[in-house]
Amino acid sequence: MMLAFMSILMSNASSYNKEDDNPNTENNTPMAAIGKIKITVGSKTFTATLLDNNSAKAFKEMLPMTINMIELNNNEKYYDLPNSLPTNSSNPKTIKNGDLMLYGSKTLVLFYKAFSTSYSYTKLGTIDDVTDLATALGSGNVTVTFEVKK
Repeated sequence: MMLAFMSILMSNASSYNKEDDNPNTENNTPMAAIGKIKITVGSKTFTATLLDNNSAKAFKEMLPMTINMIELNNNEKYYDLPNSLPTNSSNPKTIKNGDLMLYGSKTLVLFYKAFSTSYSYTKLGTIDDVTDLATALGSGNVTVTFEVKK
């Protein structure tokens, strides 16, 4: 009996991954950043921090861009980009207000409400201060400008 208990204990200990405790992951800030971008919705401007990954670098190279983002699920706006970007998708488990993500390789998504998800995304960045983001984006489709912050 004691041998079986020790076997289970050792099995669980060997599956422990120290990286799981690392606070510098996509779900916990801070992560390495490649710069700031400006997101303009109507008369309201937001600053976002782009993450240091190939997807965010490719997105940054597309800027500036003004797009018509489509409302979806009362929690996000999305736009299908003309070209695919590199991806490294994973399930974030929780979407945060202000997350800027890529769904698949071509769909840019800006979230304005927090919720749990079972979908996988590639995180591009996060809006630094989400005050009035939901109000600025409104309930329908909206024109949004993304540009590199100088």
